[in-house]
Amino acid sequence: MNLRTGASTRLLTKMVENDFKLNGYDLIHSLGHGVGMEIHEAPYISYKSDTALKENMVVTNEPGIYLPGKFGVRIEDTVQITKFGCINLTNSEKNYIVI
Repeated sequence: MNLRTGASTRLLTKMVENDFKLNGYDLIHSLGHGVGMEIHEAPYISYKSDTALKENMVVTNEPGIYLPGKFGVRIEDTVQITKFGCINLTNSEKNYIVI
């Protein structure tokens, strides 16, 4: 996701949805939310919101893929929005782990 100052939460959602569809998946969960005094707060990165991200906002980046009746995967990172992108505040492992 191109999380940066000025990015539209609705447009970000549409871009990820298009990428998912190209790969045979549906976007069925929001992509993230703001983090501040509460863990889930505005801005919401979804179709329900059309907010322009602002510098220094802290939001989650959590796209997920779900296979109905089977399982789903969502890795959540917390990032700080900057003019040119974002700074990862968490470092979730991105490699597959087979259990």
